[in-house]
Amino acid sequence: MNQRLGWGILSTGRIAGIFATGVARSQLGRLVAVGSRTQASADRFAQEFGVPRAHGSYEALLADPEVQAVYIATPHPQHVEWAVKAAEAGKHILCEKPIGLNHAEAMVITTAAQEHGVLLMEAFMYRSHPQTQKVLELVRSGAIGDVKLVQATLGFFAPFNPEGRLWSNALGGGGIMDVGCYPVSFSRLIAGAMAGKPFLDPIEVSGSANLRPETGVDEAAAATLKFANGLVAQVACSVGVSQDSSARIFGTKGMIHVPSPWIVPSEGADALIHVTVDGRTETLNAKTSENLYGIEADVVARALADGKRQTAAMPTADTLGNMATLDRWRAAAGLIFEQEKPENFTHTHVRRSLRRRTTNLIPQASIAGLDLPVSRLVMGCDNQTTLPHGAAMWDDFVERGGNTFDTAYIYFGGVQEKLLGWWLRHRGIRREVAVIAKGAHTPFCNPDDMLDQFHQSLERLQTDYADIYMLHRDNLEVPVGEFVDALNAEVQAGRIKIFGGSNWSLARVAAANRYAKRKGLQGFIVVSNNFSLARMVDPVWAGCISCSDVESRRWLKRHQLPVLAWSSQARGFFTDRAGRDKREDAELVRCWYSDDNFERRERAYALAKKKGVTPIAIAAAYVLAQPFPTFALIGPRQLSETVSSLPCLGVTLTPREISWLNLERAKP
Repeated sequence: MNQRLGWGILSTGRIAGIFATGVARSQLGRLVAVGSRTQASADRFAQEFGVPRAHGSYEALLADPEVQAVYIATPHPQHVEWAVKAAEAGKHILCEKPIGLNHAEAMVITTAAQEHGVLLMEAFMYRSHPQTQKVLELVRSGAIGDVKLVQATLGFFAPFNPEGRLWSNALGGGGIMDVGCYPVSFSRLIAGAMAGKPFLDPIEVSGSANLRPETGVDEAAAATLKFANGLVAQVACSVGVSQDSSARIFGTKGMIHVPSPWIVPSEGADALIHVTVDGRTETLNAKTSENLYGIEADVVARALADGKRQTAAMPTADTLGNMATLDRWRAAAGLIFEQEKPENFTHTHVRRSLRRRTTNLIPQASIAGLDLPVSRLVMGCDNQTTLPHGAAMWDDFVERGGNTFDTAYIYFGGVQEKLLGWWLRHRGIRREVAVIAKGAHTPFCNPDDMLDQFHQSLERLQTDYADIYMLHRDNLEVPVGEFVDALNAEVQAGRIKIFGGSNWSLARVAAANRYAKRKGLQGFIVVSNNFSLARMVDPVWAGCISCSDVESRRWLKRHQLPVLAWSSQARGFFTDRAGRDKREDAELVRCWYSDDNFERRERAYALAKKKGVTPIAIAAAYVLAQPFPTFALIGPRQLSETVSSLPCLGVTLTPREISWLNLERAKP
């Protein structure tokens, strides 16, 4: 590199000073500036560590044009705010571990870094040291045979101080977050090395912890991780008791013992690895003359010199997987921080009001009977099991122009409605969004149960009305008029604006509307069935109905009935999860695999290549391009999945292309 990377350090605590020393001793970095919450603290730090400029605020540091990369050294509950703001300022980011308080915050950070084109690395400094690379070489080479067990610990004793960072609930204290992240990260790294991958996420996580009664954080905790390739890892951590803080890897031929895997000796000190095979122990030395934190800074600089926006030492997918595993460990141990509880989660992750973007907004369209237009993409609220997760997804959706949310009485036993209700209350935007509620799912599909469930849904959602209410299933033993009468009573009471049927045949919808017309009542204004480019070969769930066939499309075109299409992207059939030779996902195979669907898939891939988009964008664009009103329900589990759904909004399909995709023409 012709010029050393200019570093800014955000915060002035102990770890910030250690990193400053590392940058000063690095090969490719230089200290440019430091930022603190007070000018006095910044000045003190700058004088002690020889930093040229001292800023009395974090904002001023991020505005410094000479700062190219920023090291975020605040306590981890503050990481998400300043990492996102750093990304928005165009600064590359090395963020101290753990990257956030939970997986939701990690999603917010990684999405911001990707959208603003900056490098992001979580600062697990041991990952960059030659010792770690040597351990991985030994595992990959089979030096100790097939690895079956990892034991990794990191713990120390700190006097209890309820206000201190290690013990405070408000500061995300406890062993799991402060040091448990290391052995979890190491275990996932070894599991990946066994599988020829950068890392591997566990399929099972069990654990427990000794929670301090005064603050509710863990002073000692242990977990067992099980991986798909057979590896079992036992990990333990503590801030209230000392442990040997080492790692052991056991294989069918021997074992590897790493006495100091975390704070790895550097600058000429011995970094020892003990390898025992057939009763004989060989000691390897991975020492380096470089500084541990200087190596980490240089890893960032080299990645940037190569035009990369993440590092091989700690890629962003690895960070997300590590945070998800820590969440599962905490859940098993019964540890939830007060700020994560639904009633307390009043803030956005970035600690600012929602800000609607000015470009590339999700378009909206009107539906008769609603005061608000409805976003063409509808956020499915059926998989967000915590409010931090839900808020990350829903805040982002609103900022992108989305305003419509779909949930149901049965989702997670009412948890989804409750979380959405808390979010609506905390954000204060109920009148600005449309809520789709669903109830009367089999076997409770009758007017009486419907009304009971609906009133419970309103209570859970903390609202006095639903913009759209959908009967979640049909019951052919109930005359359509009974449903229409019961629903109209709620319309007249102001608790429902419009209603429709989810998984109702169009014949039953037509019958209901004939009844409503005779009685001068509101009829079914919308329908929410499966509608996608791929034909639903077998119902995803019992009682599911599709309206993708030719006759249904003709009926919908004639009547112009809006369709809220679920499984609009055929549950991943148009991604690389599917393929004629890929049969790992039994549900995908059962519901979508057929010769005609694979022909549609091949045509979607061909058209995607021609238009320069992804096949899933073509599949979603097909749904939105119909000659009748359509709205695509999406169910992203992560922010990256929301982002991947958006390109369909920029795809225009001609009627000829639509017919060709659906096998109705030989040529597009």
